[in-house]
Amino acid sequence: MEKNNTIHQITYIAVFAALTVIGTMIKIPMPTGAFAHLGNSVLLLAVLLLGYTRGALAGGLGFAIFDLLNGYAAEAPYFLFESFIVGAFAYGAFLLFRKDPTKIWQIVCIGMVTGVGKIMMTQLKNTVKLFYLGSDWTTAFIAASAKLPATFINVFTTIIIVAFLYFPLKKIFQRYL
Repeated sequence: MEKNNTIHQITYIAVFAALTVIGTMIKIPMPTGAFAHLGNSVLLLAVLLLGYTRGALAGGLGFAIFDLLNGYAAEAPYFLFESFIVGAFAYGAFLLFRKDPTKIWQIVCIGMVTGVGKIMMTQLKNTVKLFYLGSDWTTAFIAASAKLPATFINVFTTIIIVAFLYFPLKKIFQRYL
């Protein structure tokens, strides 16, 4: 029975990784060169439904595969790493509700905490990147802020999508997981 359970877990990780790739391919280009997408919604759902490690791994693999397939190979390791950091924010908020949120407002709170983690990681990544390319810290921080509108859109859409999908998916997963 343990072998069958392991196969199920690997299958769920693979499905959520594939959904993350697909969700990230649904993108809205922004004038800054960044783009808004639905991949973060899948990451948050994966963490809430599969648990921290499996969910973050699924999301991270999905983002890495997307990057490898779309010319962003240099970014792939970072997004695998970021998925675990943002997933930790999500799971930390999930634990506040004893891993059993029962109201939509609780899912919105989890989404907001997750969004703070995503915004922080995006700002940090872009600031460090610009600093490495020769800007001083202040200029790098300010310039990195120009890419945040896409992240705010991602956070907002993630909160809405997860608020609508979490409870129906939770019922399905309780039946079959």
